[in-house]
Amino acid sequence: MRVELTVNGGLMTVDVEARRTLVDVLRDDLNLTGTHAGCEHGVCGACTVIIEGEVVRACLMFAVQADGARITTVEGLAGDDGTMHPLQEAFCAHSGLQCGFCTPGMLLSALVLLGRERHPSRERIREELSGNLCRCTGYMAIVDAVEAASRGPGDLPVPHQQST
Repeated sequence: MRVELTVNGGLMTVDVEARRTLVDVLRDDLNLTGTHAGCEHGVCGACTVIIEGEVVRACLMFAVQADGARITTVEGLAGDDGTMHPLQEAFCAHSGLQCGFCTPGMLLSALVLLGRERHPSRERIREELSGNLCRCTGYMAIVDAVEAASRGPGDLPVPHQQST
């Protein structure tokens, strides 16, 4: 089946088998390997992407279900000139990452939260990120990073998700 996806602002057309998951198409066909395949059961959050402004587990979605959708992966956070998104900067500044496997999902989940609630409480941050598992950091540094980003100047829009 032919599928058209707008990924990180670029229109992409891919021929896929109906049974292929979105995470596999992103990684294998579009070479967007920042979306990680973890548990492949929707539990760990490593495959998190943003579709039409919502957090989605790409391992639980068939690529054909995303036909026509606007998708943001972690590769879409950085500016066109390579500058990091303020949330990425906060993760670096507050040591909100170690091995990095969970980081893309954490970043995208946090970004959607901050797009909805500009100044969430630490409890709310923990609640919203509870679907993303991290085995390295103990979560405190991640919560610190999201809280710091929430205090930064300006909005933190989800890139490539604006209405057309």
